[in-house]
Formats: sequence, structure tokens, C-alpha cells
Amino acid sequence: MVKNWITNFLKPKIKSIFEKKSSKTEENLWTTCSCKNLIYKEDLESNQKVCPKCGEHHKLTCRERFKIFFDDEFEIIQTPLPKDDPLQFEDKKKYTDRLKSARKLTGQDDAVLIAKGKVQGLDIVVGAQDFRFIGGSLGAASGEAFIAGAQYAIENNIPYCFISSSGGARMMESMISLSQMSRTTLAVHELKKKNIPFISVCSMPTTGGVTASYAMLGDFIISEPGATIGFAGRRVIQDTVKETLPENFQTSEWARDIGQIDLVVERKYLSSTIATLLKVVLKKAEAQAKQDLNDTVTIDKSISAAS
Repeated sequence: MVKNWITNFLKPKIKSIFEKKSSKTEENLWTTCSCKNLIYKEDLESNQKVCPKCGEHHKLTCRERFKIFFDDEFEIIQTPLPKDDPLQFEDKKKYTDRLKSARKLTGQDDAVLIAKGKVQGLDIVVGAQDFRFIGGSLGAASGEAFIAGAQYAIENNIPYCFISSSGGARMMESMISLSQMSRTTLAVHELKKKNIPFISVCSMPTTGGVTASYAMLGDFIISEPGATIGFAGRRVIQDTVKETLPENFQTSEWARDIGQIDLVVERKYLSSTIATLLKVVLKKAEAQAKQDLNDTVTIDKSISAAS
């Protein structure tokens, strides 16, 4: 009877457990791309989450962005965290519950993280949005983080780069969310007043209120290939204008061709391209500062001679 129990129950049970585990492990090793190809996850991650078969740039977390962007180490800058759910918003789910779920999923307080580090030896502040956090939407906390990054750049006289990945303003925060568009725009204006370079990078997707504010205000506006860039959605626009839109409408390549953005750069070249641009800009700024100083000295000498 004991033998029958081992043969008929215990052995099949153990076998089924290991088969399930093996199957689950195998599933976790692979992922699919929109090109419908099956990709080994390690291959995708070692290629900076760019599909090796079709070149699609898959979304990255903030920390993944920082890891491939900076030369080596980076430091997260602490940013203000406003009170949760000031409007006590609730639809099918409480906003507070959505925040809890997003925080558990991402390990972040909100969609934006700000970090400081070096790119090709240059000091820089970089911000990034995690699309997993309620679609990377722009709310009070994200606005505060963006502004904190700009303030740090101004205080330390170093460039600011922000990598967008967002569906736009966060509807659960209503006008509080929309006000972040003007607040972040003013922060960019302060950067420009202080001659601090601001580089905007649009990744998949950059839409809505983010496109209507800081994403389109960079001294250089760069995008990854194939990213969606726009304000309203394609279907909404098509239904409004009653016209068939181009196949590549609202893609980064289309935006570049019409002059909306400056460059489309593959992820593997992004940090080196930004470093090159900054070196040119900073060298020019340094030369201009020296010229201004020489002009001031010449004027002072002329005044002294005249008196």
C-alpha cells in the first residue's frame, strides 16, 4: 500500500511540481517584440533593450536609463514629495490605491527620478520618467522633481538633460497636474536665463501635456527611433480633420523631417551624442565669456585713459 502511494501519488506530484517550475522558468527567459519575434531576455537587456531583429527601442526604467547613460556611478537626487491625492479622486479605483500599486511596481515615489553623474567626464544632471508609473504621467510630484533637477543644475552650473516617456498630464490631479506644464516651462526659462544647456530627449511615448511643455523646449531636442511624439492622439486628429494621415505620422522620424525635433539617435549612441553637443556648446560659452571679459577690460581701460 505504501509502495502504491509513492508510485501513484507522491512521484507524479513531485514530477508535476518540477515540470511547472521548469515551464515557468522557461517562460521567464523569453519575451516578444512588436515584430512578433521571440527574443531571449538576456539578449534584449544586453542590447540596452533594443530588439536585435527589428531595432525597436523598448521602454526602460529610470535606473536602467541612468545605468547606460552615465560613465559609471550616479547618485539619485532627493526631490520634494507633495501630499498624495489632494483632490480625493476616485474612478473605478481610488487614486491612492493606484499610487500604492505604481510604487510597489516601480520602487519609486512617483514617475520621475533625477540623478547626477558624468557623461564622458562632463558633470550633468539627468531626469527620466518611468512609463510603468501611471503611464509616466505628469503630476505634482513629477513637476516638483523636474524643477528640483533644474534648480540643482543652476546651483552647480552644469547641464540638464531630461528623458521623457509619458502619456501626458495626470487626470487624477486635474488642474494641479495642468499647472505643472507652466511650472516646468518656467524652470526651463530659468535655465536659459543662466545659460545652462537643457537637452530634451523624447522616448516612447512623449505625448500630451509633456509635449506641450518641457519636452519641446530643449536647446537640443533629440528622440530615439520610432518614438511616438505628439499632443493629441492620431485617431482623434484624423477624426477631427477628416483626412488620412501619413503612415509615419507622429513618429520621431516624421517630427525630425518637419523640423519639430533636431535629431533621431539610437540608444547606444545617445550619451556620446549628448556629450559631443555639450562639449561644443560649453566650449563656445567659455570662449564667449572670455570675450566678454576682454571687452569689459578694454572699456575700463578706455574710461581710465579718458579720465
